[in-house]
Amino acid sequence: MHNKSSFFIVGKHAVIEALRNPKRKVLRVFLTEESKKIIHRSNPNKNLLSNNKVYFKTKKELDKYCSKDDLLHQGFVAEIEHIENINLKEFLKNKQNINFVCLDGVSDPRNIGSIVRSAVSFKIDGLIVKERNFPKDSKLMYKSASGCMEYINIFQVPNIKTTMKFLKEKNFWVYGFDSKSKKDFIDVEWKGNNILLFGSEGEGIKKHTEKYADFLVKIDMNEKIESLNISNSAAIVFHHINKYQK
Repeated sequence: MHNKSSFFIVGKHAVIEALRNPKRKVLRVFLTEESKKIIHRSNPNKNLLSNNKVYFKTKKELDKYCSKDDLLHQGFVAEIEHIENINLKEFLKNKQNINFVCLDGVSDPRNIGSIVRSAVSFKIDGLIVKERNFPKDSKLMYKSASGCMEYINIFQVPNIKTTMKFLKEKNFWVYGFDSKSKKDFIDVEWKGNNILLFGSEGEGIKKHTEKYADFLVKIDMNEKIESLNISNSAAIVFHHINKYQK
């Protein structure tokens, strides 16, 4: 029976990393016989399935968990619960040189998942999202993140503007990414505490949020191309900042 507070994820990396995460409660795991072998081969020194309810199904039986989402389950499906929300104020205690990414109006699960994957890859400290717009139960987001949802600090806040104001008072600089800006983001000295503010692909950063940005910057690119996909833009920015701060 489906738990009202739980949801399903699909895909090899999403399910295996959920099993590896001690903070994640995994209620049930649905596997094919082949995917069970993959788990054991990739984790020879630890039986990730020992404390879980595991059900073996055919590929066709597992198709029903993602047929509506047009996703490939790869023989891996799990029912999991959400990790407890992280308190932003508590997280900031005794920490310095923090880089957050803030998504203002970005709601596409595939893009958010890809941004999470890049953020984890390049050591971004956390993701700030508006609680109401965040697709927290999305199979597509978890699949796109390829297991990285287990390794990112996600701060779901009721109001982006209020959060920006609070963080600015905590000595954060807010950099809004806008293709119309004249300043290339690689010319910034990426030091101290920073918020990387990205808006939706269609509208960009909302006007009432943009006023909280200390600087507007852009990715310098071919003038014939109007813009990059937001997840590609984020990956470029995260990689540069990680390399700059090493």
